[in-house]
Amino acid sequence: MSGLGALDFPEDQVRARARDGAACAFPPVEQYGRRLFGASVGRCVDELDTMRLVPPVFMPQRLEKLIDLDREPVHGDVDLTTIIGGLQSTMPVYLSAFGSAEVGGTDLGRAASRQAGALGIPVVLGGDTDGRGGVGGSTLERIRAYTGTVPDGWGGVVVQQGTAGTEVWDQVYRDPAVRPLLEDGRLAFELKVGQGAGPGLGGMAVLDADRAARIADAFAIDPLFGNRVLRSESPGTFTEEILHRQVRLLCDTFPLARIWVKLPPARDIGSAVRVAWRAGADAVTVDGAESGTGWAPSGFLDHVGLPLAECLRRIGEPEGCLLVAGRMWEGSRAAKAVALGARAVGLGRAALIAVDEDPEVGLARLAECLALELRLLISSVGKYAPWALDRDDVWTRPSPEQILLPEQEVRS
Repeated sequence: MSGLGALDFPEDQVRARARDGAACAFPPVEQYGRRLFGASVGRCVDELDTMRLVPPVFMPQRLEKLIDLDREPVHGDVDLTTIIGGLQSTMPVYLSAFGSAEVGGTDLGRAASRQAGALGIPVVLGGDTDGRGGVGGSTLERIRAYTGTVPDGWGGVVVQQGTAGTEVWDQVYRDPAVRPLLEDGRLAFELKVGQGAGPGLGGMAVLDADRAARIADAFAIDPLFGNRVLRSESPGTFTEEILHRQVRLLCDTFPLARIWVKLPPARDIGSAVRVAWRAGADAVTVDGAESGTGWAPSGFLDHVGLPLAECLRRIGEPEGCLLVAGRMWEGSRAAKAVALGARAVGLGRAALIAVDEDPEVGLARLAECLALELRLLISSVGKYAPWALDRDDVWTRPSPEQILLPEQEVRS
């Protein structure tokens, strides 16, 4: 292991899944028959964690499945394959862009791309540059690692870039190594809007002085850390019309690529996602305030941005493909997000920790466990595909004012 860690994140559980795979969907087998298990107390992180999946008594889809299969359906009959922003995926999961370029551009980033390719799930790559506006080497290396393992027809590469320009997309679009992905519709470009280190901030990174000097004309540079400096990007300022035109421009400029839009957990998230979809975006990605980041002020991590559950509430019924991320590492949180409108969920910190645990198969084992949990949970509510989940499958804990006794309601 490299010693990579993640503060305030269930790192031990993720590492266990990267080692042991689907067995981690259950309590330790040595405790079977010797200990009674129940819900944990005081472990909830946010509202999405307090929600519960609620199976019904009557399950007509199970009856339909029984008739179709001519046998009693089981969780193994759940079909996890789905279309994520125009890309065919083996499960409702994609690999998120890593907030830290220093991590994503290392062997861990390449190993994560390689394993994501073998899994047949899409991968989002931050569009790093070489300091002169050209494509950084880590982006192309990770694309090659991915294409070397991905099965024909599955997955896809999504290259993310901010609002400052299209240099990275221009070069990737013309690169001969990427041409096969482009020709069979497995290349996408993601416009990252108004988010970097946190909602309302541009992307931040800590660089050595030499590298910072090479890009000083393009970024804000602050000498905050002695021999190392803080690099900041502009978050971009948008009106609805500007965002609509930006998405349309990308669709027209890169007609063979899918176009994705990434939005921050902002208070007007409902309006913003609808603008992006109506402009032609194949997918809109929303990272809740629980999501990890490469570098941000400490106050932003706990106090800025909407939680993912509130984002999903404000978006309501999606008009297009909605993708979400934020502390995704196990099946129940993912299933609830899908039931509330998401098409798929992104693995970020969990993927990096899994790959750090085992660079060869850590992510594959984590995904194996996640897939088993999803099949168990989806079939438990009498359904057999992620898209079949809906809001009726989720119970939200009522607030105190919602649980007044009848006579209290009358008096109030």
